[in-house]
Amino acid sequence: MSTARDEPLLLGVRHHGPGSARAVRAALDARDPAVVLIEGPPEADALAGLAAEDGMRPPVALLAHVTGEPARAAFWPLAEFSPEWVALRWALTRGVPVRFFDLPAANTLALRDEDDHDPAARPGRAGDGTDVRIDPIGVLAETAGYDDPERWWEDVVEHRGPAGGRATGAPGDPFAAFAALGDAMAVLRETYGDGGHERDLLREAHMRLRLREARRESGDRVAVVCGAWHVPALRAGTTATADRQLLKGMPKVKAELTWVPWTNRRLSRHSGYGAGIASPGWYGHLFGAPDRPIERWMTKVAGLLRAEDHPVSSAHVIEAVRLAETLAAMRGRPLAGLAETTDAVRAVMCEGSDVPLGLVGERLVVGDVLGEVPESAPAVPLQRDLSRAQRSLRLKPEASPRELELDLRKETDAARSRLLHRLRLLGIAWGEPVRSRAGLGTFREAWRLSWEPELSVRVAEAGSWGNTVLAAATAKAEGDAVSAGGLADVTALAEVCLLAGLPDALPVVMRVLADRAALDADVGHLAQALPALVRSVRYGDVRGTDAAALTGVAVGLAGRVFAGLPPACTGLDADGAAGMRSHVDSVHTAVGLLDGAEGANGQRSPVTAPPGAPAALPDGANGANGRPEPVPAGDGANGRQEPLIAGDRGSGSPEPVIAGDGASGRPEPVTAGGGANGQRNPGTATDGGPVAVPDGMRERWAGVLRTLSRRETVAPLIRGRAVRLLLDEGRMDEDEAAGVTGLALSPGTEPAEAAAWIEGFAGGESGGGMLLLHDPRLLGLLDRWLTGVPAGAFTDVLPLLRRTFGAYEPGVRRSLGELVRRGTAEQGGRGGPGDVPPGAPGFGPGLDEERAAAVEPVLRLLLGTGRLRGGGCGRDGGHLCSAEPAS
Repeated sequence: MSTARDEPLLLGVRHHGPGSARAVRAALDARDPAVVLIEGPPEADALAGLAAEDGMRPPVALLAHVTGEPARAAFWPLAEFSPEWVALRWALTRGVPVRFFDLPAANTLALRDEDDHDPAARPGRAGDGTDVRIDPIGVLAETAGYDDPERWWEDVVEHRGPAGGRATGAPGDPFAAFAALGDAMAVLRETYGDGGHERDLLREAHMRLRLREARRESGDRVAVVCGAWHVPALRAGTTATADRQLLKGMPKVKAELTWVPWTNRRLSRHSGYGAGIASPGWYGHLFGAPDRPIERWMTKVAGLLRAEDHPVSSAHVIEAVRLAETLAAMRGRPLAGLAETTDAVRAVMCEGSDVPLGLVGERLVVGDVLGEVPESAPAVPLQRDLSRAQRSLRLKPEASPRELELDLRKETDAARSRLLHRLRLLGIAWGEPVRSRAGLGTFREAWRLSWEPELSVRVAEAGSWGNTVLAAATAKAEGDAVSAGGLADVTALAEVCLLAGLPDALPVVMRVLADRAALDADVGHLAQALPALVRSVRYGDVRGTDAAALTGVAVGLAGRVFAGLPPACTGLDADGAAGMRSHVDSVHTAVGLLDGAEGANGQRSPVTAPPGAPAALPDGANGANGRPEPVPAGDGANGRQEPLIAGDRGSGSPEPVIAGDGASGRPEPVTAGGGANGQRNPGTATDGGPVAVPDGMRERWAGVLRTLSRRETVAPLIRGRAVRLLLDEGRMDEDEAAGVTGLALSPGTEPAEAAAWIEGFAGGESGGGMLLLHDPRLLGLLDRWLTGVPAGAFTDVLPLLRRTFGAYEPGVRRSLGELVRRGTAEQGGRGGPGDVPPGAPGFGPGLDEERAAAVEPVLRLLLGTGRLRGGGCGRDGGHLCSAEPAS
């Protein structure tokens, strides 16, 4: 390439290449051009000055989208080590005019729409749709005898100069590398033409027109920074008329541009320039290291591994550097590259394990850097409102995933929860709900947060709903309610409105909900919609939202489900029965929650887990004996569940509350929430007054379950499930359950039907294994049926049985196998001493007082009904402290 002063300086680079970035800076310093042209959309000229502001931190990207249609967007990402970014910053710091001279974004977006409508006509595609575009770097690497283009580029470009300890070209000549690379690309263009990059002909025609304009204004003191592939085309002696003719008639749309934050993870993908790199963190290190890059890299790796409690010493660093340099010499490389350093880290610091090496790859080789843009950058009003909310709530967007625990009793945490729920409603998935580690109380909520660059587009899209997050979420909820496809969608939306704090949207959602509920006659749809609606009723007061308006709809919906469920469960095939079983489980859970709001009617108001929590399941999967366990009501200051306490006796020791004295003198249950003493007033789901839930909701549901369990036309899977739910709820005693089980497994029942009944009754996900483990009589009935299945039918029922028992925990399966091996018996009523051989702890017919006594002291302490006795707990001679009843 000629370096004469009477010609423009053409600097062909590789996008996101630190070696190219260093060379560009040196060449600009040497030439001192009067204007700098950079590959990028010309509409961004007005935004170029923002790159010099203090609030701009790469990686960032130019975002262009069609006006009014933010989803039709394109990005031009720039990292700190991108040659284009270096040239932009060089020009701004020296006051040199800088312009972007690629094809306008208005044309690029329009051409992309054409490609989307006709994929077969995309540039670089053969008739069969295969990609025929060449990779210039790959061709040069193959010509040089390299099988890896990245390794060739590192050896030839990235490892040159002071940082690499190796110089290329004549000493003091900053243009030699660009001249060599330009000549190589000229040969490739002569051989391959456009190389399958047909759209590049349009881009290069526009580049030449902009270059001519710059030369008319500034003479030949023009520097051009673009992809090396385009350099031969910019040298071509085409006329301006020919270029304008080539661009004539191009499609065009109205576009808007701004700067948005980018991440290293997104730099590692092919986007924007189509020049994704696999190791942005490593390239950033090469660009920023003033000297000894390998030693500095190994020091970073050691610091990361030490922070993760891996034993890495200075000796490890020294040996890893030596090994990397040795590997580079053996492989004929001028300097150790990423491959050599990775091999050295694996062998020396990770002791051959890929697990810590994966951490190095994620945190350092790629990195979790998230760029920043100044507040003065153009943004839709919704983005500015979101930024203000993030600052006020101290929720800084970060690229690396992190978990956030929220206590909804705190004002700031409640506001954070509302913001995250509103963003999810708008399709901005910044946070995803996860299970809380701090506890299962209704006031607990946990989120996993991770900000991706695409969310900026989602924010722009959501801006069409409103200028603030609250207004946009409200309008979106109302629109979704009107256009919802099913009743379940509307009830889920009502729950979201409560979670997101959208009181203005609830009237519209409730009106649509009432209309859909009145018109929908499908029991499956009604059963699917009920749980979300009942959760909204039951937990509305946690967030201070009045959910009483939902109660009437929920009660009416439940009544229609009760009436329609038995007929809907008849004549079902296996798939239909499985789907209906899930509906039965959902309704059972919903009835338990809805009935829990009946305190005003004298019914028990149990304390249940929050929506989505797996505690207190109706199928008894939580209890050690197969029965559901109640969830403690209330969260301590340390995040642990604490038992409800009625008050303080003055001495500071709380009195356990099992009951309060009601008007009838009988104990009344206490529920979690806010009464005058920190407990919820019975019978209220909100602070606004009692919830009008009819008496006997559980009794009505139990009647439906009994109907399902006895009706022969009901699918056996559902019949078995109904028996199990009745047994868990105490609506069916063990004798009756044993009788029903014996009838279902009698010789007159088809083996396939009996196997389906067993799956419904003792399915692995419902805790059926624990039930069989602690009821030898049911296990004996099952064992007797199984051994009596005819050989011809056994193969047919085996998949059902395998699915049923294969879901049990390994310990449960082992214990059941041990009981079956010892032998079970049906004689002796509820089991006699001979049912289980002596020496089988935990399976005897009566109470083991000795084992119970060992647990009693700890249990008293946990319940707060005892006090310490002795010198200390676990510290006095190594024995566990004991407790005595409190006086």
